[in-house]
Order: sequence, then structure tokens, then C-alpha cells
Amino acid sequence: MSVLILILKVAVAVVLVASLAEALVLSWRHARHGAPAYDWKATGISLVDFLVREYPLRWLLPIGAFWLGGMDWFWQHRLWTLPMNHWTGWAACFLGQEFCYYWYHRAAHRVRWFWCTHAIHHSPNQLNLSAAYRFGWTGQLTGTLLFFMLAPLFGLPPRVVLMLLSLNLLYQFWIHATWIPKLGPLEWVLNTPSAHRVHHASNLEYLDGNYGGVLIVFDRLFGTYIPERADLPCRYGLVRPVTGYNLLHIEFSHWQALWRDLRSADSARAVWGYLFKPPGWQPHGPGETTEALRARAATDAQAEWPQALPTPDPS
Repeated sequence: MSVLILILKVAVAVVLVASLAEALVLSWRHARHGAPAYDWKATGISLVDFLVREYPLRWLLPIGAFWLGGMDWFWQHRLWTLPMNHWTGWAACFLGQEFCYYWYHRAAHRVRWFWCTHAIHHSPNQLNLSAAYRFGWTGQLTGTLLFFMLAPLFGLPPRVVLMLLSLNLLYQFWIHATWIPKLGPLEWVLNTPSAHRVHHASNLEYLDGNYGGVLIVFDRLFGTYIPERADLPCRYGLVRPVTGYNLLHIEFSHWQALWRDLRSADSARAVWGYLFKPPGWQPHGPGETTEALRARAATDAQAEWPQALPTPDPS
């Protein structure tokens, strides 16, 4: 594990230098070729988010030890033991961790309690490498590791799971790029920049897809894969875009909105729905979930379609 810690420390430096290099190149392209201006303020927000989360909060909120203790308990009562002295054991751990990550990431978009933290990752209105390390400050409090808790029960050593999760997140750094094209046959297996651009897009056609970490196979298996379309450029950010650079507003506005909804709830059903239904759910009426927005768009399109047809000639 000491080697992994060293690798991660070096990786942090590489990530920060690489995101700075990308920012300089994209800014140069704006100055020389009229490309969209690079949002340096958003990068600053991402950097502060990262530094606060990784240093003071990690010391002040050592909740990860609680989750690791739970994983250790399941490991002690595991159903079987994987052969970690053989490549098959490592392959099983990798696939198991990817499976757990897929369901965590899917829940982070489809369960409002988890979305209140994960929305911060999607708040930048430009997709670039600096957006990769904007995760929000409340992940440990909301229970991100809950989705990996049962993995040790099936023979995945807890520290191996956490190591692979760290490498999973490190892998995803480079896929937050808009300048890397589609990668041919790799698109069938790996989570690529093209697949992740769709994941970060707020276009109605692209919402709630491509949840994979390193692999995209679970999206294909469970029907959440959405390909990037040449005729539909990605529009990044949230459905309701963040329009300012107030760090505290970005970090806590979704929690404030959840608290307001909970205070207005008139039943236990409403409380449950506000906490665990998809973002945009409302106890009365369709709300603004992805499904409701798509149904509304389809109804509007059907209403407009007859008007687009030519009026028949009565003669």
C-alpha cells in the first residue's frame, strides 16, 4: 500500500500539471484561432474544491475509517476467498470493483441524496481536465463507499477494492477532455473521452447515461449506454446551469434546495421521495426528472408535428 500511496502522490502532481498545460493550450487556441475562451475561474473553483477536500476535510472528517471498518467486518465473514496470488483473483477484483462503481455512479445521478454531492462534479459549464477533480466536499458524509461495502463478502479484500477504486478515479482524469476523438473499437469496452463527454452533457438526449469507470460494458449490459452523435454537440453543465463563481453556493446549493423541499413535505411519502427519488421528483405532478422532461418534450413534438404538415388541397 505504501507504493500505491507514493503513486497517488505523484499522480496528483501530474494531474495538476497536465490540467494547467491543457488550460494554457486552450487559452492560446482562443487567442490565436478564436476558439471558445477558457474559463480560468471555473478551474480555480475546481482547484480549491480539490485542495479543501483532500487536506483539511480528510483530517477533520476521517469517516473513511468507519466504512473501512464495515468492509473489514464483511471480509471476516466472507463467503469465499479469491486467489490473490493468481491473475484470476485480480481480474475478479477489478470486475467486481467496476460493477460496484457502476451502481454507485448510477445512484449518484438517480438518487437525490447522492446527487446533492455529485452535482458539484457536473457543475462546470466547460468540460476540461480540471473538471475531473471537482468532486464536492460531502462525499464521505453521504456514504459513497456504501456501494462497495458488500464486495468483501464475496472475497474482494477491502484494501484491494479501495486501491482499485483510486486507480479507477485516476484513469478517469484523461477522459474529461473534449479534444480527444472517438477511439474506434475501444469504444465498445472502455469508458472513453467520447463516452464521458455524453455523460457530462446536459442535452435532454444525453441525460443519465454512461456511468462506467474504466469499462463501459456495464452500461451496454444494463441499457444506459448513449453514443456521442456528430449532429448533436454536447452542452456541458447542469440542466439548470451554474451562472456564478460563488464556491459555497456551488458546494451547498443542492443541499439547501433539498432542505427546503423536506421542510415543505406534507407526508412520509414526500420525505422519502425527496431523499431517494431522482432529482426533480415532485410528490404532486410529474416534476422535472429526466423521464418527465423527455415525456414533455415528446408531447410538445407531437403537438407541433401536425402544424409542420402541408395543408391538403380540397380540390
